[in-house]
Amino acid sequence: MFTQLLKRIAIALDRQSIPYMVIGGQAVLLHGEPRMTRDIDITIGITTDELDQMLYLIEGIQLKPLVDPRDFTLQTMVLPCQDLETQIRVDFIFSFSTYERQAMERTRTVNMEGVGVNFVSAEDLVIHKIFSGRPRDLEDVKTILIKNPEIDNRYIRHWLNELAEATDEPFVDLFEDVLKDIY
Repeated sequence: MFTQLLKRIAIALDRQSIPYMVIGGQAVLLHGEPRMTRDIDITIGITTDELDQMLYLIEGIQLKPLVDPRDFTLQTMVLPCQDLETQIRVDFIFSFSTYERQAMERTRTVNMEGVGVNFVSAEDLVIHKIFSGRPRDLEDVKTILIKNPEIDNRYIRHWLNELAEATDEPFVDLFEDVLKDIY
């Protein structure tokens, strides 16, 4: 189910030349440990100024918005949808930050039955998970770090420092605490 839906979404985004990366639980399945996930989270490299383009795209691949797309998306930068066939939820996260643009250039393309699907890199997934900071996310970070011993911790620290300065949150300290737990 998820594979077919990811393929449809990837093909549609590629046709419209919209940069994207699969994040969240689907990316954890790739970079970490298998776990139950019921949705798909995708960061897209466009702003909400291009919401009409996304609404046209999701209609073409038979996704329906779960909210009033104008008000909700403009307020939250998220367009929550549901696949009409499988009922799987898909959240499109609009992004235009320097960090996320750069992260989209570092994606890992995974061949899914002949279709390339762009997944967030292991490093950028760690950054996303530390930024979220929920207990489940921090557990995911541990499994990602254990499964990927070659991970670039310097890159992670750099971006966590940038995000910490912008938000006044102790992201680097949180990352160091996770590292202490596993090493």
